[in-house]
Amino acid sequence: MRRAESIYHRSVVYLLFLILLLPLAATLLYSLASSWSASVLPDGLTLKWYAALWSDARFLAAFGQSLLVCFGALTLSLVLILPLLFVVHYHFPKLDGLMNILILLPFAVPPVVSSVGLLQLYGSGPLAMVGTPWILIGAYFTIALPFMYRAITNNLQAINLRDLMDAAQLLGASTWKAAFLVVLPNLRKGLMVSLFLSFSFLFGEFVFANLLVGTRYETLQVYLNNMRNSSGHFNSALVISYFFFVLMFTWAANRLNRDRPA
Repeated sequence: MRRAESIYHRSVVYLLFLILLLPLAATLLYSLASSWSASVLPDGLTLKWYAALWSDARFLAAFGQSLLVCFGALTLSLVLILPLLFVVHYHFPKLDGLMNILILLPFAVPPVVSSVGLLQLYGSGPLAMVGTPWILIGAYFTIALPFMYRAITNNLQAINLRDLMDAAQLLGASTWKAAFLVVLPNLRKGLMVSLFLSFSFLFGEFVFANLLVGTRYETLQVYLNNMRNSSGHFNSALVISYFFFVLMFTWAANRLNRDRPA
């Protein structure tokens, strides 16, 4: 009976994975097809679409600009959120409920509405930043904020921050020395999870990038949208390259986050 249940459960899981992988496998096969029109299988396989993609200077520029904006937003988030979380959880723990409400406010306003407001505020005047990466970094910061706040908050609650700080201070460490040398290493997993989730979301963000900067600072998703009328094989190669990069980033994050034997 147990063996039958085990086989049933595994079959359901494998079927689910198969359903999820089929569109990706079809996209991969289409990106490798020289032509595919009136037959079940492609007429031939080729790498020319990948060669055309990775030799396109416009694609490489969009890829690099997406990375620059994402890493800039994540760096800004870390610099601002880590000290804030430490102060709230260590000195003002009662403010955590209020912070949870404030952190979720960016999700309450649709990106299209936020973009219109940002265009009005920063479209002209002394702080004219529309069309520059700076406004995109600021907008991406608001997107990453809830992911990073919740992940790091959960990690701080798991390590019992106050007891850890009190133990470090009893051994002679100052508050900031204890924070950097004791608390921060214990937040490694929370930081890695928050950074990966935020990066994966920001790297595929389209609404803010398209409305606030467009082709003036073309990111990868804007480039993909602008190339929608080109060859389907070329676009499939672009999608697979994007997926492969995120997959490799996930693998690297898991490797870095793996506990090392003592």
